[in-house]
Amino acid sequence: MNANAPGMGGETTLQLDSYLPYRLSVASNAVSGLIARAYEDRFGLSIPQWRLVCVLAEDRGLTQVQIVARTMMDKVTVSRAAQGLVKRHLIGRTRNKADGRSHMLTLTAAGRSLYAEIAPLALAYEATLIAGLAPEDVALLKRLLARLQAAAGQPL
Repeated sequence: MNANAPGMGGETTLQLDSYLPYRLSVASNAVSGLIARAYEDRFGLSIPQWRLVCVLAEDRGLTQVQIVARTMMDKVTVSRAAQGLVKRHLIGRTRNKADGRSHMLTLTAAGRSLYAEIAPLALAYEATLIAGLAPEDVALLKRLLARLQAAAGQPL
């Protein structure tokens, strides 16, 4: 029976293995879990902490609100990740001149050094994951994921 087949009462049934949101979640968890073990074992970083380091390496200084919007992580996750990175002196917090109620987060020299060490590893993991895909398939996948992400932001 597929996800659109009528069930016993005439209603549509759902099978998780063919339900796209479930498949995306499972794939994401599998990939994140693989990479998380490497970041945790080698660098003592959680996935949210790694994402903060990476975003700050790309965008220089951001507020926690901006990081929430950029990464789609919740406020509590971003706050906890930032606190852990501040304690390790990998990021710094300074008062936001544009809005005194918030702080700008930036990588410290140690944070930039850590990013420079981890980024090649992250790219190697990506290369391993996509090794069996043709370049045009990878490009298509990225476009489709962007379209799904945009559609997810639209009201039903």
